[in-house]
Amino acid sequence: MTSSSPLPIKTYALTSPSLPELASLLTKSLPSHFQDVSASVVPCPDLRQSPFHLAAAGLCGDEKIADIGGPPYLHPLPDFTKKYSFPELAKVLDMSPDRGFMLGAGAGPFHVVGRNSELMPNISYEGEKVRNLTKYAKVNEQGGCTCGPVPGNSTDFALMANLFCSDGSPGDVLKIIAKTRTSKENFTSAIQSILKREYSDRPVSLGGIFLIRKGKAMLHVMPDFSKEPLHQDQMKEWLKFYEVEAPLVCLSTFHSHDPGLALRMEHTHCFGGDGGGEGDGGHYHFDTTPEEVEYEAYFNTAKVVYRVDQPPVEG
Repeated sequence: MTSSSPLPIKTYALTSPSLPELASLLTKSLPSHFQDVSASVVPCPDLRQSPFHLAAAGLCGDEKIADIGGPPYLHPLPDFTKKYSFPELAKVLDMSPDRGFMLGAGAGPFHVVGRNSELMPNISYEGEKVRNLTKYAKVNEQGGCTCGPVPGNSTDFALMANLFCSDGSPGDVLKIIAKTRTSKENFTSAIQSILKREYSDRPVSLGGIFLIRKGKAMLHVMPDFSKEPLHQDQMKEWLKFYEVEAPLVCLSTFHSHDPGLALRMEHTHCFGGDGGGEGDGGHYHFDTTPEEVEYEAYFNTAKVVYRVDQPPVEG
């Protein structure tokens, strides 16, 4: 995958609301979903430090979201030709050769891990120097979850990924605190629904990090590839679900509206945070303790969406 890649690539420029406008909107509307809410514009904390443990300091500079591949490359049967590389992807996404940062959610490199897995992309670079803090989660032989650094410090992934990309520079971001969930929406879907209602068919795309500081959350981890065709209505039984204690570090991208790119509208993967379970990680679904959950988020808006290697048929 190179800048002259034969992979199909579509781009869509976004006219994002300002961060103060979004903070005002969420301050007004999030209380319909959470009991205690605050939304403000703040200088991004150094995300390299505890409790974040990310590969770059901030979420600013040439902000974009990339949607690569998709679930149709996983099922009914996996397409084992779909292997990708983060360094090569940076070229495809017209990222600066001097510095960049990619975080989000995807499928692990089966050709490295030796099986199917979840991936928590968390990788930055300055020139040729790469800082790769990517983690993966797999179903172990006992049926539990194993989460840790990706084997061999691999910079590959497979099948699909949804990434927030930037220079990784410090700068202003949208900070959201939400405690005690009172609606049926999870954290990201609550924000999505507010944005959709406010902006209708004007896409607003956000990416970044949120912490689950208190409570428990339901995660899934994909088991190894099915040898039989796996259809959409079978997915829930195939996936392995785990209820996991906070703290969790969640890497997330989501959109309020799809402008015709067959986007994955939300994708969040997480790993155990400070003082939490070292082996915990996977795909975030929702918190299971609404009365005690506490979220703390730092997001930025994307200025463009890249749709890379879109499957010919979404499923």
